[in-house]
Amino acid sequence: MCALAALTFAGADARELRVCADPDNLPYSDTSESGFENRIAHLVAADLGATLSYYWLPQWRGFTRKTLLDGHCDVIPGVPVSQPNVLTTAPYYRGTYALVFRADRVPGLSNLDDPRLRTLRIGVPLVGIDAIPTPPGRALARRGIFDNVVGFPVIGDRPAALRMITALANDELDVGVVWSPQAGYFVARQHVPMSLVALAPNERDPEFAFAISMAVRPNDAPLQRELDASLVRLRPQIDAVLREYAVVRAGDDMALGGRP
Repeated sequence: MCALAALTFAGADARELRVCADPDNLPYSDTSESGFENRIAHLVAADLGATLSYYWLPQWRGFTRKTLLDGHCDVIPGVPVSQPNVLTTAPYYRGTYALVFRADRVPGLSNLDDPRLRTLRIGVPLVGIDAIPTPPGRALARRGIFDNVVGFPVIGDRPAALRMITALANDELDVGVVWSPQAGYFVARQHVPMSLVALAPNERDPEFAFAISMAVRPNDAPLQRELDASLVRLRPQIDAVLREYAVVRAGDDMALGGRP
């Protein structure tokens, strides 16, 4: 399949880049197109000379099969480079899990080996309908830290990251372990300052950082190459969007929040 066939034609000279995304999943995407993945998709579509359109579906189990693989779109942004059953582009950022905490209450926290974590109230996300622990949850369990861990299912009325960070602001948690793009976005909107420390695993821990890319159908290698070239051209603009949305990336430590 040629690259032009992978993009729907709306007229003699017009191209349409169809993107599948979650309709209510900030900071990534929503139907008002105010998420950072929306912003990046607009940049890519403009770079390719295409009109951007969306197919909206909550990003729950089976999302890729029900959207991209069923032919409802050409591209899914924001997927790990290791995503099965698709072709992925080169990554455009590398996210990581981060510790989020109020430095006035937990000064100097920097890693999962801090002995204070055995007694502090720790929030961790639970993935999918099976409530599977994320890599930091497994790392805490390996250290024998169970009883003081509070699980926050990813599927819910509000993002698990927002629920965790709200609980931190309300002194209902001491530490949250949050996927970093969400952490920076929600912490920056809190009324109390919080610190974020990107996690680095030791030799026995699972990987905490993951390279994030865009996915296309397995037979759309020409479109994959077009997107790769576009992402290279757009690197400065994409980095600016990520900074604007306070996307914490692997290796970042920062303090955010404290809005009136």
